[in-house]
Amino acid sequence: MSLYDDIGGAAAVTVAVTVFYTRVTDDPELAPWFGGVDIERLKAHQRAFLTAALGGPDLFTGRTMEAAHAGLGITIEAFERVLEHLAYTLFDLGLGYDQVTAIVDGLRPIADVVVESSTAPR
Repeated sequence: MSLYDDIGGAAAVTVAVTVFYTRVTDDPELAPWFGGVDIERLKAHQRAFLTAALGGPDLFTGRTMEAAHAGLGITIEAFERVLEHLAYTLFDLGLGYDQVTAIVDGLRPIADVVVESSTAPR
């Protein structure tokens, strides 16, 4: 069984993404990156991405990480803060420390294609 199955499959991922985006968009340091963004579309992409990251079916058909984040001016601080929100969301789902750490550490290399700025948006 995969971690995806262990946490409850699609239903759990849907809850996780909903909680995650509530946290992220309510965070005053991250909110500027989400102004004018179609959050429902973003959630659909995140559900597919998280499903694959947790060992579920690979349903992601969106743009590459680099293309999706190009020109957004994402800082390393914002990237790490997003990972922090993801970690707390996964803890809320009942995942253990080792599982959450493995997932978050597995996502850290994405910073190489997502982070492109040292200043936050205005």
